[in-house]
Amino acid sequence: MGRTDDLIKAQGYRIGPFEVESALIEHPAVLECAVSAVPDAVRGNLVKATVVLSRGYSASEALIVELQEHVKKVRPHPISIRASSSSLMSSPKRSAGR
Repeated sequence: MGRTDDLIKAQGYRIGPFEVESALIEHPAVLECAVSAVPDAVRGNLVKATVVLSRGYSASEALIVELQEHVKKVRPHPISIRASSSSLMSSPKRSAGR
């Protein structure tokens, strides 16, 4: 086990999910997030972010673009982060955090 086990190879680049997660979590709309690889026939893999939104935010195409731009600004990568409104969700947790 090591860092190479935790890298996403997308479009010929190696990307650490933690780097993208760290950039996303800095945005006020993001309560929690997880980044994973999604197979793509052309590019090998795509980077997919699943985001739990903070209270007061709702899923929209405008928010997706805002989060993508935020990641590019904070952690520039030569690839794009793919997202859809199904990747954005409101917090399913109860007040106890479970």
